[in-house]
This record gives sequence, structure tokens and C-alpha cells, in this order.
Amino acid sequence: MFAQARKSISRAVVAALCAVLMLSGMARAAPQDFIRVKELNFVFLHGMGANCCTFQLLVDTLNEYLPSFGTVYEAANPGSRLRMNTLVRCYPGYASIGVWARNVVESIKDHYGDKRGLILVGHSMGGKTALHVVAADVGGIADQVAAVVTINSPVKNLDQYQPPGAGPVLEYCRSVLLGSDEGVCSSVVFLDSSKSGRLVAERKHWLAFISGERAPLSPQFNRAGVDVWPRDMDDGVVPLSAQHAAGADVVYYGEHGHSDFGVREEVAALLADRILRYVLGEYVECSVFARGGEVERRADWLLGTEHWDDILGEVVATSGTLEHRNDSWTEWQVWEDVIGGCREGEKRSRTQITQTSIPLLTRIEELRWLKTDDPFDCQLYVKTRAAPRTTVRTEWAVYARGLLPEGTRRSHYEIEIVEGTPLSTVTDAAWLTDDRRDMRLRVLSEAQSPFRWFRAEWRVYYQEERRRPIIGELPVRLVPRGCPLD
Repeated sequence: MFAQARKSISRAVVAALCAVLMLSGMARAAPQDFIRVKELNFVFLHGMGANCCTFQLLVDTLNEYLPSFGTVYEAANPGSRLRMNTLVRCYPGYASIGVWARNVVESIKDHYGDKRGLILVGHSMGGKTALHVVAADVGGIADQVAAVVTINSPVKNLDQYQPPGAGPVLEYCRSVLLGSDEGVCSSVVFLDSSKSGRLVAERKHWLAFISGERAPLSPQFNRAGVDVWPRDMDDGVVPLSAQHAAGADVVYYGEHGHSDFGVREEVAALLADRILRYVLGEYVECSVFARGGEVERRADWLLGTEHWDDILGEVVATSGTLEHRNDSWTEWQVWEDVIGGCREGEKRSRTQITQTSIPLLTRIEELRWLKTDDPFDCQLYVKTRAAPRTTVRTEWAVYARGLLPEGTRRSHYEIEIVEGTPLSTVTDAAWLTDDRRDMRLRVLSEAQSPFRWFRAEWRVYYQEERRRPIIGELPVRLVPRGCPLD
């Protein structure tokens, strides 16, 4: 007991001496007399109806990883040290975003005071609140914040998506919460935080972690056997496309559920690694939009279910119209043409040709690649035929694979059914090949007859290395050598 008391007194004396040194000798001291301490001040914001336990695994992993990251940073910055502080608190989990934001700011002021360089890490509704806190400068807190990290957050308003049964999203949210809603449902359903995100990205930094299932109707993350968003790829709670917006540095971390990072060590490890890399100014692979489009499918009048197998994500290399007129009064005429082509080094994908002339009097006799064994040859051999005094006409297009440049890799894709009838959906989707430069998708869909249909939007993304100077923007605390850093 006495030994422990002596240690406490010794620490107090050392701290007092250090304080005197810092106050009296800082102006006269040389830079080498001090250690430059960079503090990573994290604030963790849990999601709707959750609590601070959500972040236990992630915080533990960050603490585990910090020493190794610190060793690299300190070797590159002699005389510097890294220290991490974490604020993990519970907030009323069903309040509106305004109430939630005020509670967060009060907590920060109570525990961090006027500390600057804060990094707000919010999961789900916590991330949406973090964006609002900084963009709206709630409680004058914006100047203290360096970056916002969102994890599977409903950034976009959810009333643009369809829940099971296609009823009002607000009522669906309230039914899930079993009467506990105190304004949070309105904030999630109607408030689009895209503008807040852009403001944060322009003035600070915004890292958005996103994840989701592989296809709209995939059962991967169904809750009690129910697909929460049957027309969209989702993580079991939030649609994938709602988890980010323009301006964000987006990290797609795989086919994972909404809260997997809180219970799965490998997911927590991935997020912890990327967060520290992002804050310390190292390169992070982010998702960037590459190309997109629409696909529409309609069932016919026959009873049953129609199925489709589409390839999406290709690029049109060349296209045009092929037309020949037979001026003979008595004989059929045949033409042979070579059409198409693509850029040097581009690989072909497929061709599409549609006969638009009278079927019984004109036809396509033969269609094939000119060089069948050469994947770089995009030329087509076409043989057409027409009856006397008729015109054969075809619309054609040659599609190329549209591979990414060497050294560039694809990231993820998104598919949303934006319009259509019930009993029509995308059942599965996957990359067409294992080539990480190949952006093509294979999409399986179906619709029950008669006449049911859907229209879907698709987007594909590639990876881009980004580096943000966050660590350089964090304040420095000078500590005399020989004094405790904490």
C-alpha cells in the first residue's frame, strides 16, 4: 500500500515538474527537447435502438493495431508519438436526429472539452447523426472535428425504397420498433443526408463503409426470413445504394450484414485497418463509379414464369445499320458484309443484331465473328438475303468487354429495381468472370406471366487509391522529453 502511495506521489511530482517546464521553458527550449504527440480522438456513435457495446470489438481491435501503426508513423516522423483516446457512450436510441445530435455534442463537451481533431465514427443512424452534427455545426462543434466515418448508415432518405408489401416506409419502420419511435423513423425515412455528406467532404473528410447482399432477392441477410428491401441489394437493414453519396471516400467491404463488424473479428479487423490508414494519411482503396445503365424485362401473356439471363456492363464498340435493296424483279439476292470493329487491345464480348425488315421476304443467312479464334477481333461476317423488289435491313452492335486499365481493379456493383409489378425481380447476380479488370455482370431475373415486368438500374464501381492528409491536420501536443506522454 505504501509503495503504491509512493508511486502515485512520484507520478504527481513528475507531472507537476513537467507542467512547470512546459509553462516556463517552452519558449526557450529547442524543438529536440520535446516530443510531438499526435492524438487520435475518436468518438463512437451507435445506431438506432443499439448501445455502446456495438463498438466494443472495433475499439479493442483499434487499440490492438495502433502500436504497429504507431511504430511505422514514428519511424517516418522522428520525435513524434501517437496516442489514441476513445469516447464510447450510449445515447437515446429512438430520438430524432436533432435530439440525438444535441446529446452527442453534450457528451463530447463533457469528456473532450475543447479538444480538436475529433474523428466521429458512426454506425447506421449514428453515422447519419455524425454527418448532421458537423454539417449543421450543432453546438459549434464543427471546428473540433477532422473527419467523419460512417458504417452502413442510411445517408439517403429511405422513402424512395420499397419495403415488404410495398406499404409506407414510415409505418414499416414504426412497426419494427414496436411503438418505441420518438422521431427517429421520420429522420431515417424522410431526411436525405447527401447534402450534409457533401459539406462534410468539402470542409473535412468523410469515409463511408458500405456492404450488402449480392442481389436484390438474395436471402443472405433476411431478417426472420423476410427480405427487408426486396427490390434492392441491402445489408439486412439499409439498402446498399443508400449508404453513400457524392463526396464520400467509399470503402466497400464485402457481402456483410448490417452489424457484422461488431461480432465478427475479421470484419472488425478490416474496418480498423482502413480507419487507421485513412486517418494516418496512408493509401486506402476506395470505390469509384465506372458505368451504369438500365435493364427492363416483361413477361408475355402465357401462364408461368419467364426467366432471363443477361450480361450487363459491356461497352458498345461499334454499331450501325446494314441495308441492301434487291432491284431484281425475278431473283433473290445475297450479300456478304464485314462490319464492326473495336479499339486496339480491346477484347470482344458479344454482338447483337436485329432484323427490322419483313421477315418472310428477308433474312439473315449467317452471322459470325470474322476471326472466330481471335478474341481481339471485333469484326462480324454477315450474310443477308432478300426477295425480289424488297430491302433487307438490320440494326447491329458489337460489344467489347470494356476492361479496366492495367493495374486497376473492380470494386462492387449495385442493382436496384426502380419500377415494375409484384412477382418480378432480380434473383441473382455476380461478376461474369474472375478477371478483376472485367466489369461485366451476369444477372438472373424472372417475372410471372401474364405481363408482369420490372425495370432495374445497375452501376459498377472500380477501386481507386486515395490518400487524405488527416494526420497533418490534427493538433500537436508538445511534451518535454522525460515527461509522461499521457
